[in-house]
Amino acid sequence: MSTRWSLTIDCEQPARLAQFWALALGYVEKPPPAGFGSWEEWFAHYEVPETEWDDGAYLSDPDGVGPSLSFMKVPETKSVKNRLHLDVQAGGGREVPWEVRWPRVLDALGRLTAAGATLLREHEAQGKPDHLEMADPEGNEFCLV
Repeated sequence: MSTRWSLTIDCEQPARLAQFWALALGYVEKPPPAGFGSWEEWFAHYEVPETEWDDGAYLSDPDGVGPSLSFMKVPETKSVKNRLHLDVQAGGGREVPWEVRWPRVLDALGRLTAAGATLLREHEAQGKPDHLEMADPEGNEFCLV
């Protein structure tokens, strides 16, 4: 039996970064916990100070398969390379033929750079492009495959 897990990303602007990753992954804003009509209701119920209500943002997989994502505001900026990164399989993964996969990767590149991502480098395999190393709007590295 596997253990459910989620991923929390420390950041400066939780709502902005959540919006970027919703676009990148096809995720949606996570609904508030059962019994609450909004996150604000939940915050008020648990006496979270209103000054902290914008300190986080939450996403979920609309299909209920992937892990949930939390974005938490922290005072410090990113300062070193990630030791963990996401491989966003925008092309469908390496099992998809390159001729089908690579145009999908390039399409995602356009959408994500328009949303604030940065292309860091292109990696090749067997003499042709294989994946793109990128950074999200706050500098967190990820790959487009």
